Amino acid sequence: MKLKVCGMKFENNISEIKNLNPDFMGFIFWPKSKRFFNKKTINVSNNIKKVGVFVNQEYDLIINKVNHFNLDFVQLHGNESSEFCDKIKAYCKVIKVFNIGKEFDFEKLNLFEKVCDYFLFDTKGDAYGGNGIKFDWNILKKYNSKKPFLLSGGIDINDFQDVLNIEKLKIPLLGIDINSKFEIKPGLKDCKKVKELINKMKK
Repeated sequence: MKLKVCGMKFENNISEIKNLNPDFMGFIFWPKSKRFFNKKTINVSNNIKKVGVFVNQEYDLIINKVNHFNLDFVQLHGNESSEFCDKIKAYCKVIKVFNIGKEFDFEKLNLFEKVCDYFLFDTKGDAYGGNGIKFDWNILKKYNSKKPFLLSGGIDINDFQDVLNIEKLKIPLLGIDINSKFEIKPGLKDCKKVKELINKMKK
């Protein structure tokens, strides 16, 4: 199971988390976010995939960020269409986010199957991510696609056993995306807590 640490913001903290060697690190390029990343460079090792997070932003801006920071993935967290995902995929791998509520219809994912590398399921809330709230994971029993996905939305270290139970559903859970529940303040991750989670995942 893979780990994505999202909402990285501060250079020293990025260096600390980098040394824990997560699979992905996410950098939010949406200016309205409390975790907005406005540095000039991203210094992580090549074995950590760099993910740029965008929300309903212009194509040219996204491609400029992809090229400038040599991003491995673009994570589209807004209402982007399948056509827009396809345009981005010509330049970079794509993670498309879907906000899950009680009545979510998984059939709507069909249009995105061929234009995304992964899906990410987050909780439907007031903000585009970082709400610190879990959705009812039982709804994932309805997921019938072969497309791998990341699970997000208020995941805490005490939820890991429940995450393992999702694997038993025999659906393509790629890994988990952590953010607010592992923070000291927005954008500043608690390295001890992240390390504890990684040790759990290794076991």
